[in-house]
Amino acid sequence: MNKLVDLPAADAAAVVGAPRAHESAHLHVAGEATYVDDMPEVIGTLHAALGLSPVAHGRLTGLSLDAIRAMPGVVTVLAAADIPGPNDCGAILHDDPILADGELRYLGQPVFAVIADTREAARRAAARAKEAIAFEPLPAVLSAPEAHARGQYVLPPMHLERSTRPGGARAAIAASPRRLAGTLTVGGQEQFYLEGQVSYAVPKEDRGMLVHCSTQHPSEMQHLVAKALGLQSHHVQVECRRMGGGFGGKESQSALFACVAAVAAQKLQRPVKLRVDRDDDFLITGRRHGFHYEYEVGYDEAGRILGYELTMVSNAGHSADLSGPVMTRALCHADNAYWLPDVALHGYSARTNTQSNTAFRGFGGPQGAVVTEAVLDSIARALGRDALDVRRANFYGTTTNKHTPYGQAVEDNVLQELTEQLERSSDYRARRAAIAAFNAASPVLKRGLALTPVKFGISFNLKHLNQAGALVHIYTDGSILVNHGGTEMGQGLHTKVAQVVAHELGVPLARVRVTATDTHKVVNTSATAASSGSDLNGKAAQDAARQIRERLAAFAARRHGGDARSVRFADDHVQAAGQRIPFDVLVRQAYEDRVQLWSDGFYATPGLHWDPKAMQGRPFYYFAYGAAVSEVLVDTLTGENRLLRADVLHDVGRSLNPALDIGQVEGAFIQGMGWMTMEELVWHPQTGLLTTHAPSTYKIPTANDCPPVFDVRLFDNANVEDSIHRSKAVGEPPLLLPFSVFFAIRDAVSAVGDHRVDPPLRVPATAEAVLDAIDAVRAAVG
Repeated sequence: MNKLVDLPAADAAAVVGAPRAHESAHLHVAGEATYVDDMPEVIGTLHAALGLSPVAHGRLTGLSLDAIRAMPGVVTVLAAADIPGPNDCGAILHDDPILADGELRYLGQPVFAVIADTREAARRAAARAKEAIAFEPLPAVLSAPEAHARGQYVLPPMHLERSTRPGGARAAIAASPRRLAGTLTVGGQEQFYLEGQVSYAVPKEDRGMLVHCSTQHPSEMQHLVAKALGLQSHHVQVECRRMGGGFGGKESQSALFACVAAVAAQKLQRPVKLRVDRDDDFLITGRRHGFHYEYEVGYDEAGRILGYELTMVSNAGHSADLSGPVMTRALCHADNAYWLPDVALHGYSARTNTQSNTAFRGFGGPQGAVVTEAVLDSIARALGRDALDVRRANFYGTTTNKHTPYGQAVEDNVLQELTEQLERSSDYRARRAAIAAFNAASPVLKRGLALTPVKFGISFNLKHLNQAGALVHIYTDGSILVNHGGTEMGQGLHTKVAQVVAHELGVPLARVRVTATDTHKVVNTSATAASSGSDLNGKAAQDAARQIRERLAAFAARRHGGDARSVRFADDHVQAAGQRIPFDVLVRQAYEDRVQLWSDGFYATPGLHWDPKAMQGRPFYYFAYGAAVSEVLVDTLTGENRLLRADVLHDVGRSLNPALDIGQVEGAFIQGMGWMTMEELVWHPQTGLLTTHAPSTYKIPTANDCPPVFDVRLFDNANVEDSIHRSKAVGEPPLLLPFSVFFAIRDAVSAVGDHRVDPPLRVPATAEAVLDAIDAVRAAVG
């Protein structure tokens, strides 16, 4: 029987499954955690700044850089022609120039790099970009719907269809008792990592280059820097001890900064640091893709979807970047928690003259799921039924109706049980009745309530990325050093990997230390993304530690007698043939007997396969589940809203570290709530300038936006797949939980018209958006 799990008390002997503190927590609170910009600078270090395009679209006709070169403190200015290798930092396609050459694609695109004695001097010089850049203006396309209408895409369209009858989705819709059609617009979202983009390149002997980079993907940075320098990968070493946040924004887009710093360092044979200002970070880098949807659905009197056609158009920006896999994941999550018998899903990645959009926590999954939640919400309103009942009527089954549109079976389906538990624990039905009574007596303030579920697939869609490596070293004093291919960005990956290794060797967590991610130690790594960091790197580290443990067990049996299979490692001791030997003592004995005390480990996720042309296969190792109930209060005069209460129940399998996991769920909920309700990106319709390029105009949630009642619990549900200690990923899935906040706001707006009109509310549901929806509801009811 699954149950609610509160945060357990710490057990001094427990390692895996215990709520251990983050491995760098003591450094964070003391201000001693070292980030790239905190590193002592090598003598002779120079600083770079980028000169940016002043126009959204134009033909680059010339650069007049002499005046900038003559400015105080400037050492040199680099343009595209100064890059020794290919002028490209594209993650998948080679369509993303490091520095603009020939065409200016968006306002804010880097055109040249100023290298100066100080950061201030470099920035002052780069700020004169408008004087230095000559161009012929060209028409700019700034929105995805406009690009879609023009047929402008960065990639070919994608289509995912399933038919259970002749004619497929169109025939099913036509034959349905009820039909519904509509549109939805969902905005993008800035990652707003606290530490901005930064790279520090230090030349080494024999054409070597060391790059300290705030990145989620050191191996990709290594490969792209090597290409830009015209060298091989073994010439370049990329190291990352920690990031001050990433959220996907440092998966591919740290490349431009790493390449510029490295090219300048190679040319000048001096260390070069490039740390961009927050405003420039906004103007240069991409973010979560905004989506525009058009849908038509057929359903029955119970609200069950019978046929569904959906067109999704993403704003990819000026280049492909990761828009292809983002759209693939969006298409594979359009079902969310629901069985869709006849479905036709179409995905278009629109090319616009804006920043190239990229990965963001969820990686397209949230954009795919939110529109189907909106469809079900509208169906419920059309039928006059509670939206929870309509959602439940469409849930995947456990024996039938269990295959996704892309052909993967939904195993370990706990949606019904998890939802029922949350419905009871949150008093959903009683609160629904109380809110109806409140709204009937309150003409200005309206309350809303919603419960939304989550089913999220875990793995990279690209099979070969689902692999990881690790190194484990045991020193003769019994201390343990671990290195793996994952990166730490505050999520606690290093902590969990250390817990896994400590558990495997039966030692206290204090014996284990995890070092900086380094491409000269573990090679060809995948990005720390797709919520797979602990799954992949934890398994690889476990493999390495287990090999050493088996060597130590064999040695203990030889030295002390007994069978190696009966040797036990626990409580910092090794038990063999009735003897209890301290771990460090056995390690020393093994060293003196010339036993290898280090090992590499490797892991590849089993059972995955994917046909990108047919859009069929098993792209995910397993699914994570969750649900949330949110209650909001909306002021119908101002459009302002407040989250009063949130109840969350989330499935992380057997938690490796409940403290970290609950923190991830809480953080994802608030971050997703920001996307749903307040984080609005606005481009000037004439110039193409991103006007919301600073905290003064782009608002993210703060502590004051957390609800007074915020009940987050973990659902006890061991993973059916052989994941690391039967845990489940926790990074991305909880970001979908605050859909409940948006639909609670929609519920409150609907109450203005006594739930007779479907509110045309867009995302984010800012005060302006809420007022627009209220006006539309009032107009519709007369």
